[in-house]
Amino acid sequence: MVLVLSVFNGFEDLVKSLYSSFYTDLRISPASGKVMTITPDQLQKLKGLNGIKNYSLVVEEKALVKNGDYQSVVYLKGVDENYRYISGVADNLINGEYDLGTEEVPKLILGAGVEGALGIQADRNIFTLKIHLPRRTETEHFDELNGISNDTIRSSAAFRIQQDFDDRYAITNIDFVKKSLRLAADEYTTVEILLKDPAAVKAIRKEVAKIFGDGYVIQNKYEQNKSLYSVMNMERWVIYGVLCLILVIAAFNMIGALTMLVLEKQKDISVLHALGGNKKFIQRIFLSEGMLLALIGGGIGMLLALLITWLQLKFHLIPLAGGSFLISYFPVKLRVMDFILVGATVFVIALIASWLPSRKAAAQEFSLRSE
Repeated sequence: MVLVLSVFNGFEDLVKSLYSSFYTDLRISPASGKVMTITPDQLQKLKGLNGIKNYSLVVEEKALVKNGDYQSVVYLKGVDENYRYISGVADNLINGEYDLGTEEVPKLILGAGVEGALGIQADRNIFTLKIHLPRRTETEHFDELNGISNDTIRSSAAFRIQQDFDDRYAITNIDFVKKSLRLAADEYTTVEILLKDPAAVKAIRKEVAKIFGDGYVIQNKYEQNKSLYSVMNMERWVIYGVLCLILVIAAFNMIGALTMLVLEKQKDISVLHALGGNKKFIQRIFLSEGMLLALIGGGIGMLLALLITWLQLKFHLIPLAGGSFLISYFPVKLRVMDFILVGATVFVIALIASWLPSRKAAAQEFSLRSE
């Protein structure tokens, strides 16, 4: 159980680290609609909070990017110059250089999946890409001529973080996106915040909420992707349930062994009865026997789990098949809570498995006289 949970912990931490490269500690978004207005006074107060390391203003919208006959619908993120310091995009480039261009000459950093869908190599593409964005219109009716922007843009680099991001996102200059969408100077879709100490997210979140008020939604890193973390948490408990079922089946061995012990020790039980031992005393003996077996088995199992996990971390004994993963071996991570959970589970199952034979031993009446 400890080994399987440690492997799950390893994969969980790996996935979280990948998502942490794209999602920031806090994100401010509008409570309704896509666009929110942020005043210079709010930004100044935000900058003055002690726990905030940096923040980036973002405008995000779906866009259609074309390269001749190839095209891809992407989530286009227009970001400011601070974005490279609050996210891991700049650290996960697979080609090119981190260059977002300017409002007049924008450049595009593509996810690796988007790069493949467009049939280009981002840092070597000499042709311009066509990009189309939905513009804000004053009328309710869609205007085919003015409702969609028609611009050209060059690619500068590609990043690879995680498939969900690689296949959907492209990043460019915020001024270019705001111009294409016809947004005002103080209009944005999100503000992404990096904290000095991620552990202080609750306290800083309250301070940020005081600055922005009720018209905004402030989400931490896990709330930005609830579905992922909910699924991972559910998978963890499903795995634990399956392992518990296996442990319950294995506990029948203990029940059988203790039952046989009761049958073998009938005369000894009779002697104890004759010496004044009551039923509770007899029951405690066999109950202690079962718990001793569980303690020895569980202890040896946990020590073996520690040893195997250390060997995997040190020497990477068990590789991942394929070779297309970010790491070449099964990730593992031990947690104290896993040992406590497994220990408690073993104790409860062993207690129930021992109680049945011990109760049977205490209920039987034996005699030293043989016929």
